[in-house]
Amino acid sequence: MQAIVQDRYGPPEVLELREVERPVPTAGQVLVRVRAAAVNARDWHHMRGDPYLARLVFGLGRPKVRVQGTDFAGRVVAVGRDVRGLAPGDEVFGEADGTFAEYVCAAPGRLAPKPAGLSFEQAAALPLAGTTALAGLRDLGRAGPGRTVLVNGASGGVGTFAVQIAKALGAEVTAVCSARNAELVRSLGADRVVDYAREDFTRDGRRHDLVFDLVGNRSLTAYRRALTPSGTLVLSGGGVSEGGSLFGPMGLLLRGQALSLVAGRRLRVLTAAPDRAALEALTELVGAGRLTPVVDRAYPLAEVADAVRYVEVEHARAKVVITV
Repeated sequence: MQAIVQDRYGPPEVLELREVERPVPTAGQVLVRVRAAAVNARDWHHMRGDPYLARLVFGLGRPKVRVQGTDFAGRVVAVGRDVRGLAPGDEVFGEADGTFAEYVCAAPGRLAPKPAGLSFEQAAALPLAGTTALAGLRDLGRAGPGRTVLVNGASGGVGTFAVQIAKALGAEVTAVCSARNAELVRSLGADRVVDYAREDFTRDGRRHDLVFDLVGNRSLTAYRRALTPSGTLVLSGGGVSEGGSLFGPMGLLLRGQALSLVAGRRLRVLTAAPDRAALEALTELVGAGRLTPVVDRAYPLAEVADAVRYVEVEHARAKVVITV
Protein backbone atom coordinates (compact mmCIF):
# COMPACT_ATOMS: atom_id res chain seq x y z
CA MET A 1 0.00 0.00 0.00
CA GLN A 2 1.02 3.65 -0.25
CA ALA A 3 1.72 5.65 2.89
CA ILE A 4 3.45 8.82 4.06
CA VAL A 5 6.64 7.82 5.88
CA GLN A 6 8.97 9.93 8.01
CA ASP A 7 12.45 8.69 8.99
CA ARG A 8 13.85 11.89 10.50
CA TYR A 9 12.76 15.23 11.90
CA GLY A 10 12.77 18.27 9.67
CA PRO A 11 10.81 20.34 7.11
CA PRO A 12 7.88 18.99 5.08
CA GLU A 13 10.28 17.32 2.66
CA VAL A 14 10.94 14.59 5.26
CA LEU A 15 7.39 13.31 4.59
CA GLU A 16 7.72 10.84 1.71
CA LEU A 17 5.17 8.78 -0.20
CA ARG A 18 6.35 5.15 -0.24
CA GLU A 19 5.15 1.62 -0.77
CA VAL A 20 4.93 -0.18 2.57
CA GLU A 21 3.45 -3.44 3.75
CA ARG A 22 -0.26 -3.39 4.43
CA PRO A 23 -1.02 -3.79 8.16
CA VAL A 24 -2.79 -6.89 9.47
CA PRO A 25 -5.33 -6.50 12.30
CA THR A 26 -4.49 -8.33 15.49
CA ALA A 27 -6.98 -9.45 18.14
CA GLY A 28 -9.15 -6.49 19.11
CA GLN A 29 -8.38 -4.45 15.98
CA VAL A 30 -10.09 -3.67 12.69
CA LEU A 31 -8.48 -2.96 9.33
CA VAL A 32 -9.93 0.09 7.61
CA ARG A 33 -9.54 1.28 4.04
CA VAL A 34 -8.85 4.98 4.59
CA ARG A 35 -10.91 7.30 2.41
CA ALA A 36 -9.88 10.57 4.06
CA ALA A 37 -7.60 11.80 6.86
CA ALA A 38 -7.22 15.17 8.57
CA VAL A 39 -4.15 17.30 9.16
CA ASN A 40 -3.66 18.64 12.69
CA ALA A 41 -1.12 20.95 14.32
CA ARG A 42 0.32 17.89 16.03
CA ASP A 43 1.38 16.60 12.58
CA TRP A 44 3.80 19.44 11.93
CA HIS A 45 5.01 19.40 15.53
CA HIS A 46 5.73 15.70 15.09
CA MET A 47 7.31 16.31 11.67
CA ARG A 48 9.81 18.78 13.14
CA GLY A 49 10.21 17.15 16.55
CA ASP A 50 9.22 20.51 18.00
CA PRO A 51 9.27 21.40 20.83
CA TYR A 52 12.36 19.40 21.75
CA LEU A 53 10.80 18.30 25.02
CA ALA A 54 8.14 16.45 23.03
CA ARG A 55 10.82 14.15 21.59
CA LEU A 56 10.68 12.28 24.88
CA VAL A 57 7.35 11.03 23.50
CA PHE A 58 7.90 11.29 19.73
CA GLY A 59 11.34 9.61 19.81
CA LEU A 60 14.68 11.13 20.79
CA GLY A 61 16.75 10.68 17.64
CA ARG A 62 14.05 9.87 15.11
CA PRO A 63 10.26 9.40 15.13
CA LYS A 64 9.01 6.23 16.80
CA VAL A 65 5.92 6.23 14.58
CA ARG A 66 7.06 6.39 10.96
CA VAL A 67 3.66 6.61 9.22
CA GLN A 68 2.01 9.89 10.14
CA GLY A 69 -1.62 11.00 10.54
CA THR A 70 -4.23 10.53 13.28
CA ASP A 71 -7.82 11.39 12.25
CA PHE A 72 -9.54 9.43 9.52
CA ALA A 73 -12.72 8.10 7.98
CA GLY A 74 -13.10 5.00 5.86
CA ARG A 75 -14.61 1.57 5.39
CA VAL A 76 -13.88 -1.57 7.43
CA VAL A 77 -12.34 -4.34 5.33
CA ALA A 78 -11.39 -6.91 8.00
CA VAL A 79 -11.82 -7.50 11.73
CA GLY A 80 -9.54 -9.25 14.17
CA ARG A 81 -10.49 -11.77 16.81
CA ASP A 82 -12.69 -10.62 19.70
CA VAL A 83 -14.11 -7.64 17.77
CA ARG A 84 -17.86 -7.20 18.19
CA GLY A 85 -20.22 -4.72 16.59
CA LEU A 86 -18.13 -4.02 13.48
CA ALA A 87 -18.07 -5.87 10.18
CA PRO A 88 -16.51 -5.48 6.73
CA GLY A 89 -18.29 -2.78 4.78
CA ASP A 90 -19.10 -0.57 7.80
CA GLU A 91 -18.28 3.10 7.32
CA VAL A 92 -16.47 4.51 10.35
CA PHE A 93 -14.52 7.52 11.59
CA GLY A 94 -12.14 7.97 14.48
CA GLU A 95 -8.50 8.05 15.45
CA ALA A 96 -5.48 5.76 15.01
CA ASP A 97 -1.75 6.05 14.38
CA GLY A 98 -0.67 6.08 10.74
CA THR A 99 -3.72 7.39 8.89
CA PHE A 100 -1.81 9.06 6.05
CA ALA A 101 -2.02 5.73 4.27
CA GLU A 102 -4.36 3.58 2.20
CA TYR A 103 -5.05 1.23 5.14
CA VAL A 104 -4.84 1.53 8.91
CA CYS A 105 -5.46 -0.76 11.89
CA ALA A 106 -7.58 0.80 14.64
CA ALA A 107 -9.07 -0.08 18.01
CA PRO A 108 -12.89 -0.29 17.93
CA GLY A 109 -13.12 1.84 21.08
CA ARG A 110 -11.72 4.80 19.15
CA LEU A 111 -14.16 4.45 16.25
CA ALA A 112 -17.84 5.21 15.64
CA PRO A 113 -20.17 4.88 12.65
CA LYS A 114 -19.61 7.67 10.14
CA PRO A 115 -22.35 10.32 10.52
CA ALA A 116 -24.98 9.96 7.83
CA GLY A 117 -24.94 12.83 5.39
CA LEU A 118 -21.27 13.70 5.86
CA SER A 119 -18.66 13.02 3.22
CA PHE A 120 -15.59 11.01 4.22
CA GLU A 121 -13.60 14.26 4.14
CA GLN A 122 -16.00 15.98 6.54
CA ALA A 123 -16.10 12.98 8.86
CA ALA A 124 -12.30 12.77 8.95
CA ALA A 125 -12.19 16.38 10.15
CA LEU A 126 -14.23 15.59 13.26
CA PRO A 127 -12.40 13.28 15.71
CA LEU A 128 -9.49 15.15 17.32
CA ALA A 129 -10.69 18.72 16.82
CA GLY A 130 -14.32 17.96 17.60
CA THR A 131 -13.50 15.95 20.70
CA THR A 132 -11.15 18.68 21.94
CA ALA A 133 -13.86 21.32 21.55
CA LEU A 134 -16.49 19.11 23.19
CA ALA A 135 -14.31 18.25 26.19
CA GLY A 136 -13.15 21.82 26.72
CA LEU A 137 -16.60 23.36 26.57
CA ARG A 138 -18.95 20.73 27.95
CA ASP A 139 -16.79 18.76 30.37
CA LEU A 140 -14.28 21.27 31.73
CA GLY A 141 -15.87 24.63 30.95
CA ARG A 142 -19.49 23.73 31.79
CA ALA A 143 -20.77 25.90 28.93
CA GLY A 144 -24.55 26.20 28.88
CA PRO A 145 -27.54 28.54 28.88
CA GLY A 146 -26.90 31.90 30.51
CA ARG A 147 -23.13 31.55 30.35
CA THR A 148 -20.79 33.66 28.23
CA VAL A 149 -17.99 31.88 26.34
CA LEU A 150 -14.99 33.39 24.57
CA VAL A 151 -13.15 31.22 22.04
CA ASN A 152 -9.62 32.45 21.30
CA GLY A 153 -8.62 31.02 17.93
CA ALA A 154 -12.19 30.63 16.70
CA SER A 155 -11.46 30.13 13.00
CA GLY A 156 -9.02 27.24 13.38
CA GLY A 157 -9.63 23.52 13.32
CA VAL A 158 -10.80 23.25 16.92
CA GLY A 159 -12.19 26.78 17.01
CA THR A 160 -14.78 26.28 14.26
CA PHE A 161 -16.13 23.31 16.17
CA ALA A 162 -15.96 25.18 19.48
CA VAL A 163 -18.12 28.06 18.25
CA GLN A 164 -20.80 25.66 17.03
CA ILE A 165 -20.72 23.42 20.11
CA ALA A 166 -20.87 26.38 22.52
CA LYS A 167 -23.96 27.66 20.69
CA ALA A 168 -25.48 24.18 20.69
CA LEU A 169 -25.00 24.09 24.48
CA GLY A 170 -26.89 27.37 24.77
CA ALA A 171 -24.04 29.78 25.55
CA GLU A 172 -23.47 33.31 24.28
CA VAL A 173 -20.30 33.16 22.17
CA THR A 174 -17.55 35.69 21.51
CA ALA A 175 -15.15 34.57 18.78
CA VAL A 176 -11.59 35.91 18.50
CA CYS A 177 -10.04 35.60 15.04
CA SER A 178 -8.63 37.66 12.16
CA ALA A 179 -10.79 40.07 10.17
CA ARG A 180 -10.69 37.82 7.09
CA ASN A 181 -12.37 35.03 9.07
CA ALA A 182 -15.04 37.14 10.78
CA GLU A 183 -17.83 36.19 8.41
CA LEU A 184 -16.96 32.50 8.72
CA VAL A 185 -17.30 32.45 12.51
CA ARG A 186 -20.47 34.55 12.36
CA SER A 187 -21.94 31.98 9.98
CA LEU A 188 -21.15 29.31 12.57
CA GLY A 189 -23.17 31.14 15.23
CA ALA A 190 -20.82 33.57 16.99
CA ASP A 191 -22.74 36.38 18.69
CA ARG A 192 -19.76 38.74 18.72
CA VAL A 193 -16.48 38.73 16.81
CA VAL A 194 -13.21 40.30 17.98
CA ASP A 195 -10.47 41.07 15.45
CA TYR A 196 -7.33 40.26 17.40
CA ALA A 197 -5.25 42.64 15.25
CA ARG A 198 -7.35 45.62 16.35
CA GLU A 199 -8.58 44.73 19.82
CA ASP A 200 -7.15 42.97 22.85
CA PHE A 201 -9.94 40.91 24.40
CA THR A 202 -8.09 40.83 27.72
CA ARG A 203 -8.26 44.64 27.99
CA ASP A 204 -11.68 45.54 26.56
CA GLY A 205 -13.42 45.45 29.94
CA ARG A 206 -15.66 42.49 29.08
CA ARG A 207 -15.76 39.47 31.35
CA HIS A 208 -16.66 35.90 30.40
CA ASP A 209 -17.74 32.83 32.34
CA LEU A 210 -15.44 30.70 30.19
CA VAL A 211 -12.38 31.54 28.12
CA PHE A 212 -11.47 28.63 25.86
CA ASP A 213 -7.94 29.33 24.64
CA LEU A 214 -6.62 27.59 21.53
CA VAL A 215 -3.73 29.93 20.77
CA GLY A 216 -1.61 30.56 23.86
CA ASN A 217 -0.73 34.13 22.85
CA ARG A 218 -1.45 35.80 26.20
CA SER A 219 -0.09 35.42 29.71
CA LEU A 220 -2.12 33.68 32.39
CA THR A 221 -2.49 37.05 34.12
CA ALA A 222 -3.97 38.56 30.96
CA TYR A 223 -6.38 35.67 30.51
CA ARG A 224 -7.63 36.11 34.06
CA ARG A 225 -8.57 39.73 33.28
CA ALA A 226 -11.09 38.40 30.76
CA LEU A 227 -12.83 36.17 33.31
CA THR A 228 -15.71 36.82 35.67
CA PRO A 229 -14.87 36.30 39.37
CA SER A 230 -16.09 32.71 39.12
CA GLY A 231 -15.05 32.18 35.50
CA THR A 232 -12.98 29.32 34.13
CA LEU A 233 -9.96 29.36 31.81
CA VAL A 234 -9.50 26.23 29.71
CA LEU A 235 -6.12 25.93 27.97
CA SER A 236 -5.62 23.73 24.93
CA GLY A 237 -2.63 23.91 22.59
CA GLY A 238 -0.77 27.18 22.25
CA GLY A 239 1.45 29.22 19.98
CA VAL A 240 4.92 28.01 19.00
CA SER A 241 6.44 31.22 20.33
CA GLU A 242 5.27 30.45 23.85
CA GLY A 243 8.28 29.00 25.67
CA GLY A 244 10.64 28.76 22.66
CA SER A 245 11.89 25.67 20.84
CA LEU A 246 12.54 23.71 24.04
CA PHE A 247 9.00 23.93 25.41
CA GLY A 248 7.02 25.45 22.50
CA PRO A 249 3.28 25.48 23.22
CA MET A 250 3.91 23.23 26.22
CA GLY A 251 5.33 26.16 28.22
CA LEU A 252 2.01 27.82 28.87
CA LEU A 253 0.30 24.46 29.43
CA LEU A 254 2.89 23.36 31.98
CA ARG A 255 2.51 26.61 33.92
CA GLY A 256 -1.24 26.30 33.69
CA GLN A 257 -1.12 22.74 34.96
CA ALA A 258 0.99 23.80 37.93
CA LEU A 259 -1.27 26.75 38.77
CA SER A 260 -4.40 24.64 38.38
CA LEU A 261 -3.37 22.81 41.55
CA VAL A 262 -4.03 26.10 43.33
CA ALA A 263 -6.77 27.58 41.17
CA GLY A 264 -8.81 24.36 41.00
CA ARG A 265 -11.73 24.48 38.59
CA ARG A 266 -10.96 28.06 37.57
CA LEU A 267 -7.96 26.97 35.48
CA ARG A 268 -8.14 23.73 33.53
CA VAL A 269 -5.60 22.25 31.13
CA LEU A 270 -7.29 20.14 28.49
CA THR A 271 -6.18 16.72 27.38
CA ALA A 272 -8.66 14.90 25.16
CA ALA A 273 -8.54 11.69 23.17
CA PRO A 274 -11.37 10.53 20.95
CA ASP A 275 -13.38 7.62 22.29
CA ARG A 276 -16.61 6.12 21.07
CA ALA A 277 -18.80 8.09 23.50
CA ALA A 278 -17.32 11.44 22.43
CA LEU A 279 -17.56 10.53 18.74
CA GLU A 280 -21.19 9.50 19.19
CA ALA A 281 -21.94 12.81 20.95
CA LEU A 282 -20.47 14.66 17.96
CA THR A 283 -22.55 12.49 15.64
CA GLU A 284 -25.72 13.47 17.54
CA LEU A 285 -24.90 17.16 17.10
CA VAL A 286 -24.30 16.60 13.39
CA GLY A 287 -27.59 14.73 13.06
CA ALA A 288 -29.44 17.54 14.85
CA GLY A 289 -28.04 20.10 12.43
CA ARG A 290 -26.06 21.82 15.19
CA LEU A 291 -22.56 20.90 13.98
CA THR A 292 -21.04 20.94 10.49
CA PRO A 293 -17.34 20.32 9.80
CA VAL A 294 -15.77 23.13 7.80
CA VAL A 295 -13.08 22.01 5.34
CA ASP A 296 -10.65 24.66 4.09
CA ARG A 297 -8.74 22.54 1.56
CA ALA A 298 -8.33 18.93 0.47
CA TYR A 299 -5.08 17.44 -0.81
CA PRO A 300 -4.35 14.01 -2.34
CA LEU A 301 -2.20 11.56 -0.37
CA ALA A 302 0.84 12.31 -2.54
CA GLU A 303 0.70 15.97 -1.42
CA VAL A 304 0.63 15.51 2.36
CA ALA A 305 3.88 17.49 2.68
CA ASP A 306 2.19 20.49 1.02
CA ALA A 307 -0.87 20.08 3.25
CA VAL A 308 1.21 20.04 6.44
CA ARG A 309 3.22 23.05 5.21
CA TYR A 310 -0.03 24.93 4.61
CA VAL A 311 -1.30 24.19 8.13
CA GLU A 312 2.03 25.18 9.65
CA VAL A 313 2.67 28.51 7.92
CA GLU A 314 -0.50 29.76 6.23
CA HIS A 315 -2.93 30.01 9.19
CA ALA A 316 -5.40 27.57 7.64
CA ARG A 317 -9.07 28.20 8.28
CA ALA A 318 -10.97 25.31 9.84
CA LYS A 319 -9.75 21.87 8.74
CA VAL A 320 -7.37 20.64 6.05
CA VAL A 321 -7.97 17.08 4.91
CA ILE A 322 -6.28 14.42 2.83
CA THR A 323 -8.29 12.48 0.27
CA VAL A 324 -6.96 8.94 -0.03
